[in-house]
Amino acid sequence: MKTWFRKYIGDLFLTGRFYGLFAVLAVLFLLRFFVSALGMLPVILLVAGIVFVALDYMLLFVSGRGKVTGQRDCPVRLSNGDENTVTVTLRNHYGFNIHTEVIDEIPFQFQKRDARFQLELPAGAERNISYTLRPVKRGTYGFGKVRVYAMSRLGCVQRRFIVAGDQEVPVYPSFLQLRKYQLMAETNRWNDPGIRRMRQLGHSMEFEQIKEYVTGDDYRTVNWQATARAGRLMVNNFMDQRSQQVYCLIDKGRVMKMPFEGLSLLDYAINASLVLLNIALRKQDKAGILTFSERPGTLLVAAKRPSQMQSILEMLHNQKTRYLESDFERLYITIRKSIPQRSLLILFTNFETLSGLRRQLPYLQKIARYHLLLVVFFENTELGQLLESTPDDLQGIYTQVIAEKFAFEKRLIVKELQRSGILTILTTPQHVTVNTLNKYLELKARQSI
Repeated sequence: MKTWFRKYIGDLFLTGRFYGLFAVLAVLFLLRFFVSALGMLPVILLVAGIVFVALDYMLLFVSGRGKVTGQRDCPVRLSNGDENTVTVTLRNHYGFNIHTEVIDEIPFQFQKRDARFQLELPAGAERNISYTLRPVKRGTYGFGKVRVYAMSRLGCVQRRFIVAGDQEVPVYPSFLQLRKYQLMAETNRWNDPGIRRMRQLGHSMEFEQIKEYVTGDDYRTVNWQATARAGRLMVNNFMDQRSQQVYCLIDKGRVMKMPFEGLSLLDYAINASLVLLNIALRKQDKAGILTFSERPGTLLVAAKRPSQMQSILEMLHNQKTRYLESDFERLYITIRKSIPQRSLLILFTNFETLSGLRRQLPYLQKIARYHLLLVVFFENTELGQLLESTPDDLQGIYTQVIAEKFAFEKRLIVKELQRSGILTILTTPQHVTVNTLNKYLELKARQSI
């Protein structure tokens, strides 16, 4: 009984045309009391309306195998900060054309209440609806049902179909961005996103072999002892230094909570770390991660095994934080204990004031004694908009002066770090990946690692 009710009544919905039709009939019955000339016309129209609605109902609910089926095609995982395409496929099994209204219950995190689509489906046809979603937080997102409201050309009633059920999809760091840079690495198209080529100066000290001299070899690499033994010119052949350790240190503290275009600085740093470490592995370097906040976080020891990239992706996906004050002293102790070999350490953090930097500078200087330290922190792009605007009142002038003070303080922070012998990148959040990659490739070309 319950199934019967659900099939023939529970999925029945009345349209605006139905209410409009019977509103007109109600007005005609009311006018009949005052205009006797109408006679039996309202009654005839009422019977015709009931027949009309009954015919529409029978077309949708009783017509043989008539129904609408479909599915939601969603990626197995969504890429954080990128546009992800979701496709809903619908198939019309009715023998006539129908008009459909499709509602996909997208995850509440997107705060979108307008995922509603109108679609005409010819008899026996299949159609696709595509839209994009841009998540700005990692985690698990829950899709609801895909509800389809089908209506014949008569348009008095609708029948509801549920063509897809609940679905949970994890959101990972930006693996779409990762694939883009990985493809450019394989096709050698680094200039497309603004990554610069660096000319390599001097020679690597990593010896590979002794070979016979050919035109174009550097005469400075001639091995005179091997030449004397062989009776012909022999040169030393060197290769790029490999298997250097590259660690991304990710600050999960309070300073990384600030959002830009919906994405927090922490997620910008995570996305950049994913791309950078993937390129480092392809350059035959060892890649690792260390996260920290008020206490040491997770540590992934640098390695270049085949499964390392998947370990990095899973580790970055699972990062949680309470955005408390970061402890750089503990960071230094953890590095000294866990990373004994000299490595390239890329620290993603943020400094808003010079006094904030000076509290942490002694620990950064200690880290820089044992490792090559690169500090990456962020410009406030909203300050840039304030600086470019023209104030029209006293309060606007005051706000712009304060913005200039903070922007100038960022430049002072860069100078202070450079004076301490620490490599520095001050970048906008949107360009952190490209700028960090540029610096890594530059350090590789100069053999600084």
